[in-house]
Parts: sequence; structure tokens; C-alpha cells
Amino acid sequence: MALSTRSRTVLTLYSARDSVHCHRVRLVLAAKGVSYDLVLVDPAKPPEDLSDLNPYNNVPTLVDRDLVLYETGVISEYLDERYPHPPLMPIDPLSRARLRLAMVRLERDWLPLAEQSAGTSKTAEASRKRLRENLVSALPLFKASKFFLNPEMSLADCALAPLIWRLPSIGVALPREAHAIVDYGERIFRNPGFTRSLTAEEKLLRD
Repeated sequence: MALSTRSRTVLTLYSARDSVHCHRVRLVLAAKGVSYDLVLVDPAKPPEDLSDLNPYNNVPTLVDRDLVLYETGVISEYLDERYPHPPLMPIDPLSRARLRLAMVRLERDWLPLAEQSAGTSKTAEASRKRLRENLVSALPLFKASKFFLNPEMSLADCALAPLIWRLPSIGVALPREAHAIVDYGERIFRNPGFTRSLTAEEKLLRD
């Protein structure tokens, strides 16, 4: 699927069908209740207009009229500022800094392990084990508040929920003592916005 490069009057999101990074942006958009055009692409064979828009030729890529953004964190923060209601970051600087640090940990530690967990190789098995251990070690963070380190849903939840959604499909079974993580996920998954954020392929990950 591809769009022409003519002037656009609504947001356009170029997204893979199953991607934790793209899912994160779609969840931000759903939480904001923002309408947008979704262009599903095969990252291995990106359409020509994506090549014209993004020098890295990757997804997610967001187009807002003449503005083109790439990189998941940049897109997410732009959307939170562009559409301020409901806010997805706390007001005070300390809480904002804590959430940003949590997202850095997610991006540097947890997501790479999740991406390495597919398959039956020894590397995949070791990655699943390390991811499970990392999540269990973070249990106090999941227990600290209704959402991740915050009483209201935030950009950190939009980053984390797509990973939690994928745990069964990559073979990561949480131990019984990690029920707080399961409960956290279910709270977000019950939100109608989360359902709207899923592609058909991502819905099948839990069927």
C-alpha cells in the first residue's frame, strides 16, 4: 500500500503489520483518539513514497502535512504535545524524568531481548530467560501504581504494553509471582483504545 506525496490534510502513519515499535505509535494515537490514515507496509519492500519521505526508509514514519517524523520516541512525544488531551506524560519534571529513564531501559534492554527471543536456537532461549528475569526484577515498578510508575496511562505504558502483549507469542512465560505484570497488562488490554491499536496480525498473537 502506498500514498502519493500530494499535500495531506490528515496524519498518515507508515507502519509494519507486526512491530512493537509501530504498535507503540498506534497505541499513542488510539489513546489520543486521533484519526489518521494507516499505510501498512512490508519493511523488507518499502513503497517508493516511504523512501522519498524517510532517509532511513524504515517504520514507523509519521507524516503530518509537510512534517515527516521517524524514530518511535520522537513520534510519540510529538503526538503527546500536538494533541495534549489526554496528556500522556506527568506534569512534574521528576516524574517525567523517571518515565523517560524507564523507556530508555525498555528500549536498550528489554526490546532487544524480545527481538532475539524468536525461534528455538540457544541464543533465543537465553534471550527469553534474560527477558523473563529482567521483567521479574522490575516487579516493584509494576506494583508501584495502577499504570507504569504513574497513576494515569502514559507514554511509558504505550511503549511497554506492546511488549507485554507479545510475551506469549515469543515463548516468555512469567512465573506465578509475577502476577502483577499480568494484571498490569490486562488493565491496558481491556481498554478499547488498545484493541483499536492492533493490526489483524497482532490480534492473532494472543488467539
